[in-house]
Amino acid sequence: MIQIPSDLHPDLVPLAFLLGNWEGAGVSDFPGAEKCNFGQEATFTHDGRDFIEYISHTWVLDSEGKKVRPLESESGYWRIDKDRKVEVVMSRDQGIVEVWYGELAEGKPQIDLATDAVARTAHAAPYSGGKRLYGYVNSDLMWVGEKATPEVELRPYMSAHLKKVVDPREWAKDLKDLPDDGIAFFR
Repeated sequence: MIQIPSDLHPDLVPLAFLLGNWEGAGVSDFPGAEKCNFGQEATFTHDGRDFIEYISHTWVLDSEGKKVRPLESESGYWRIDKDRKVEVVMSRDQGIVEVWYGELAEGKPQIDLATDAVARTAHAAPYSGGKRLYGYVNSDLMWVGEKATPEVELRPYMSAHLKKVVDPREWAKDLKDLPDDGIAFFR
C-alpha cells in the first residue's frame, strides 16, 4: 500500500511510492566485470522540501546469500514537475556524477530515466550513459539499469527486486494506551 506522509511536499505526491527503506537482491552482468548476485539497501526520504533524497548500497553475495564485499554505492536527489517529468542528480562511489531525466508513466507507478549528462573523475571506469526503469509492482520496488561505455553499446547490466522494510517503531507510534510494563498486554 502506498502511503502519503502528511508533511510530503505536494509536488512529490506522484513519487510517494518510492518513499521508505527497501532491501532485496539482484543480478549484475556487464562485459569486463564480474557477473554476480548482489544485495541492495535503498532509502528514499524527504524533509518537506520539493525533492526526495536517495541513498543506495549494494554488495556482492556468495552462493549462500552472504555479503562478500561492497559493489556500488550511490546517492542523489529526485524531483518531479507538474507534467510528470522526473529529474535525478546522482553521484556514485566510482567517481561518476549523472543527471537523469525521464517521466512517470500515466496511470501506474513506473519511471523511465535516461542520462542527460555524465561527469567522471580521472579514476572512474569508462562510462558514457545509461537508462533505468523503476516500477512499483505488488508493493515491491523493482528496477533494471542499462549502461554504455565507449567500448560497449547500451545494454542491461543490473536489476533488482526490493521489498519495503518496515520498522516496528513506525507501527507502535500509532498505537494508543499501551501498557507501561509491556507485559500487561499478554495477561
